[in-house]
Amino acid sequence: MTVIKRMFSILLPYLLLLLVVFLLQRSLIYFPGKHSPIRQQELADQLDLKLWPTTDSYLGLMSKSPVSNYKGTVIVFHGNAGSAIDRSYYFDALEKLDYRVIVAEYPGYGAREGGPSESVLLANGLETVKKALDDFGGPIFLWGESLGSGVAGAIVKSGQVPIKGVVLMTPFDSLANVAQHHYWFFLAKWLIRDKFNTVNNLHDYLGNTAVLIAEEDQIIPTKNSLKLFNSLLHSKQLWTFNNAGHNSLPLSPNLPWWQEVTQFVSGEKEVSR
Repeated sequence: MTVIKRMFSILLPYLLLLLVVFLLQRSLIYFPGKHSPIRQQELADQLDLKLWPTTDSYLGLMSKSPVSNYKGTVIVFHGNAGSAIDRSYYFDALEKLDYRVIVAEYPGYGAREGGPSESVLLANGLETVKKALDDFGGPIFLWGESLGSGVAGAIVKSGQVPIKGVVLMTPFDSLANVAQHHYWFFLAKWLIRDKFNTVNNLHDYLGNTAVLIAEEDQIIPTKNSLKLFNSLLHSKQLWTFNNAGHNSLPLSPNLPWWQEVTQFVSGEKEVSR
């Protein structure tokens, strides 16, 4: 009986801890950067950006200075921390390559109301892509950064919008597997609600897919990114950034990889790697 009591005294706190983690898990996944509407507008103005499609009900950020002849629209879904305003490097790099750029904003991030979850981000992502297609026409390219790779995959899986090509930067095979890697002692793979199974979501996708990974990624292990890449059955290319971590990728707009990636996903040029 003493042994049973001792085991129970150990097990009960652990089970209670699992319950707390389960209930609060989204606060451990999403780290939104938040701004008031006024501050959001100020930050956008400083970068020569505008809130699209309208200031009062925006879905993302666009440049105020449009390119004259676009090759298509790249819609960026960013990672789990910060907000769209922190990703101005996409405008610097991709607009000079003649792409219209929309950096999508998630509910609960920036000045947007709501709270993020897998279902919310998918619904919001579909709304964003459909609105872009209505406003600008095709082709549409999706760029998923970290968590955004899961959002992009879910949008593709829905089949509701035509996607010309996909870029996945520091992506994962599934968020559940990444969570299990970091929090195995919490049984994370089985407790996580937002699974973002990108392997399954992209299984039937036929467009060109570029995968960009950081060699020393400590947040999304390289093995998880490579598992996703190896699962892709259609045209794909891999870019590996040596000596780079999850948050230290080389993002200078003048680096040649930007053009290599866009040429591949658009079908302009086959890239040998």
